[in-house]
Amino acid sequence: RRFWGWLNAVFNKVDYDRIQAVGPDRAASEWLLRCGALVRYQGYQKWQQDYNGLPTGPLGKYKIEAINATDSCIMYRGFDYLDGLEHVTEIKLQKCIYIQDECLQRLSETKNLQKSLLQLQIISCGNVTDKGILALHKLTNLEYLYLSDLPGIREKETTVRVLQQALPNLELELDLE
Repeated sequence: RRFWGWLNAVFNKVDYDRIQAVGPDRAASEWLLRCGALVRYQGYQKWQQDYNGLPTGPLGKYKIEAINATDSCIMYRGFDYLDGLEHVTEIKLQKCIYIQDECLQRLSETKNLQKSLLQLQIISCGNVTDKGILALHKLTNLEYLYLSDLPGIREKETTVRVLQQALPNLELELDLE
């Protein structure tokens, strides 16, 4: 188990030179696919899941529009890859064992995501608590938030009320016990 944790940390190490060389969308695509996530590019319906099949072409041609991190090993350490992404409208975090409150805080503090992110789903991420969900209030353009199977959320009513006061246009869907 310790070996996998170490390996996942290696997969999440940010290569700033790579971001400079190939651009933020390509570098983030490489990180996400390396960690087992999927990406969808602007103007395309198909999800990219094969690291070796990443599209080539002129720098900046492929802009990440959606991220599906189901069962992936993405962790806080790699979130710097998100900084340069300007077109991400939806993110799905499902069964991500390394996603915790700090990740959601970091996500909500990412300037480009504050502008572009419209839909967010957080499902079966056992390390997420009320604190992480409350941090999402900085995602001012968020239109839809789905929360399901999050045992770390203890103050459901209070958290929902605070979030809806901060984001009055947010459609919030809950499947929490």
